[in-house]
Parts: sequence; C-alpha cells; structure tokens
Amino acid sequence: MPKQLGYHEIKQIFTRFRDHEPEPKGELDHTNAYTLVVAVALSAQATDVGVNKATAALFKIADTPEKMLALGIEGVTDHIKTIGLFRQKAKNVMKLSQILVDDYDSIVPSSRAALESLPGVGRKTANVVLNMWFKQPTQAVDTHILRFGNRSGVAIGKDVVAVERAIEDNIPAEFQHHAHHWMILHGRYTCKARKPVCANCIIEDLCKFEDKTND
Repeated sequence: MPKQLGYHEIKQIFTRFRDHEPEPKGELDHTNAYTLVVAVALSAQATDVGVNKATAALFKIADTPEKMLALGIEGVTDHIKTIGLFRQKAKNVMKLSQILVDDYDSIVPSSRAALESLPGVGRKTANVVLNMWFKQPTQAVDTHILRFGNRSGVAIGKDVVAVERAIEDNIPAEFQHHAHHWMILHGRYTCKARKPVCANCIIEDLCKFEDKTND
C-alpha cells in the first residue's frame, strides 16, 4: 500500500481536478432534498444509471413524502423493481417518508444524526445529502473513493471511516466541498477497479500506485 501523500502533492492533485472540472456534479437525478434522499438510499448496491432509470417516472408523480405515501408500497415497488433489493428499499422509502411527515413537517433535516435515523439512510447517504443539498464539506466514501484514496496515496485507510478521516485530515480546506465528487468520478472513469486508465490520468505523475497501466 502506498504511503500517505504530503500536503503539497495533494494540493497539486486537487488543483488539477478543480482546473479540469471546477464544479463536479453527482450523477443521481433529483429535484429537491427529498428526492435526493430517496435516490441515494436506492443507490446502495445499484448503479446511478439504473437508479435514474427507475426514478425518472417515480419522481414525476411522487416528489414529496406525502405523494410517495399516497402512491403506496405496491406503487413504489412497481417503479423500482429493476433495482437490487427493491422490496426492502421500497419499505424503507415508505418508512422514511412517514417519519419525515410525522416528525419533520415533511422537511429533510440538515443534521447527520437526524438523517441517519431514517430507515435505509446510513452515513454515506447522509453525507451525500449534506454535501450536495446543504453544501456541507462532508465526505461520502464509496468503493471508488476507497480504491482511489489507497492506490494514489491521497487518503489511506482500511475502511470507509478511516478514509473519510484521512480526507478530512489531509486534503486542503479549499477542496473539501467537492473532494468526494472529484474522487468518485476519477475512480469511476479513470482509476477503474480492474484496469485503471493511467495513460489518460491527469495526476499520473503524482499518483503512488505501483501497478500502473500503459494503455
């Protein structure tokens, strides 16, 4: 495993990411905070593309907790049945919608603890919502970030919590807000799991990955 990169190397890496894509965007379609919570919760063990296909019609008719509850469990299940674990996810969507109506006046809360109390919403989902909707510098570590962080030396850690802390500790504050999006997109399209595209990598000279590809 590579050693943790130093401050100046990491600053160079994220300066390049920012120059290449100043405003990186998440790839899950949503129209408001509520649909973002639902989309991210549905994305567990599923692709963003698959979730977007399933929610395109769903969010047109159910973009609030009340409308989702009115649709009913069968209606929700029918819309998301192409997504993995769809039955349990449909139950979670209904439960979290009911909680939002009963306890939060149908408003998505802006605290991690409150978000994590919702069924189907874990730390990663909460961090995505806090970052994308509430503009907080939270780090939603997924498999792409875990892989890229350790390969490159940007954020070393054995698990997602350790990598999240490494990001917070080692990446300069000016990059914290967009850090996880830059890393997710880089891990998804360049620093791929099976065969990273090192020849097209804009940080190849700074990355500490030992098994770089040449094509």
